[in-house]
Amino acid sequence: MSSLVPCIVAGGAGTRLWPVSREAMPKPFMRLPDGESLLQKTFERAAGLPGVERILTVTHRELFFRTADDYRQYNHRRLPLDFILEPSGRNTAPAIAMAALHVAREYGGDSQLLVLPADHLIRDADALAWAVEAARALAQDGALVTFGLVPSRAETGFGYIEKGNALGHGAFEVARFVEKPDLATAQDYLAGGQHLWNAGMFCLRADSILAELAVYAPEVLEAAQQCLEHSPSRRGDAEYQLELAPEYFNAAPDISIDYAVMEHSKKVAVVPCDLGWSDIGSWAAIRELAPADAQGNQCNGETVLYDTTNCYIDSPRRMVGCVGVQDLVIVDTPDALLIANTHRSQDVRLIAQELKSRGHETYRLHRTVTRPWGTYTVLEEGQRFKIKRIMVKPGQSLSLQMHHHRSEHWIVVCGMARVTHGEDEFLLDTNESTFIKPGCTHRLVNPGVIDLVMIEVQSGEYLGEDDIVRFTDVYGRVPA
Repeated sequence: MSSLVPCIVAGGAGTRLWPVSREAMPKPFMRLPDGESLLQKTFERAAGLPGVERILTVTHRELFFRTADDYRQYNHRRLPLDFILEPSGRNTAPAIAMAALHVAREYGGDSQLLVLPADHLIRDADALAWAVEAARALAQDGALVTFGLVPSRAETGFGYIEKGNALGHGAFEVARFVEKPDLATAQDYLAGGQHLWNAGMFCLRADSILAELAVYAPEVLEAAQQCLEHSPSRRGDAEYQLELAPEYFNAAPDISIDYAVMEHSKKVAVVPCDLGWSDIGSWAAIRELAPADAQGNQCNGETVLYDTTNCYIDSPRRMVGCVGVQDLVIVDTPDALLIANTHRSQDVRLIAQELKSRGHETYRLHRTVTRPWGTYTVLEEGQRFKIKRIMVKPGQSLSLQMHHHRSEHWIVVCGMARVTHGEDEFLLDTNESTFIKPGCTHRLVNPGVIDLVMIEVQSGEYLGEDDIVRFTDVYGRVPA
């Protein structure tokens, strides 16, 4: 059988899980109660499947370093990693088209893609392995195989797949794809046994999906081919990066693979499976992962509760007290607080959408922001000043840069810093400081073996993150 290349699709906004999930740190990076992210769990599942010798990931280019960090501690087999880096989200059809073109070019058209969303939870790895083997046998003969989840309840929030004629390997032809139904229809589906939840997971040969794209979505395929031809790539030690050219990728239609191909193709098959699956699509789904106390409350963090029942409270940094309330979701982060009725957790997306329409930072960023070199946390800000805590990982470096409108005062509180200040370069030890004037070229490097932690005090008439001119950067953030 041809090679199997898991393709992890890591994107989306996860707006129903605001304020923890945000545009710059979406749902795949959320830590579950066991401390692992959904992305890490997806990587572990993919790496553990028989025959997997490399893993491909499609993600936004701004999430690359965070993705690589999440993978690093779980890549025990040191599998080669391929990354396709999108400049913007264009839905699953362009993403899968790019993945299929890349795999066909690099590893052969008969290679099989196993498309896995990065934001789903699967508890039964053995059941997944069985389903993948069944799907591979069908995909080898040219079928486009999707995975249908055996429904456990009448669910109105998922799309469905209606089973057709039986095939070998426990699979079925797909009679049709069904949009999210109303409750009565969902109850009929559950009772009838002919409908499965659409998991958005696929197994397909690269040449098969490219042929079907050529028939049913030629504009998607053409845009992807043009993009591949004009996109730069780089190879490193067991790592390949394909950075998609924005002017070509953004021309691709914004359409899902279901709408573009699966609902039209005559080659689609479905493998029914029971994987212990959850899409972790709301706070109601998150709370199912944690045990409840005698009053039905689930709490992460310090709480004092009186006459409080059936509440989910996630506040790891701040004490929460509740008196006389029930059926609430309370999620506290350093810069945003969510309070919602537990029965309306799906509507949290409305808050995120409103914040996005206002251009509010809490839609896009957390107070602690991840960068390739480490993190920064905004501790306080006001008129003409901002105070940050900056952490630089050992051996890492910020870009050589300059600001037009702000000065910066750096104070080292832990570790050692190597500072470029204009034409000078010097070391700063703990409790030492330096001052950077507007217009002065500067760089910060951690030459040590422990984290460098420093406090940065910014002052000036404009303190936005876009007031930065980069001259050189080890992470490729300066255009060639």
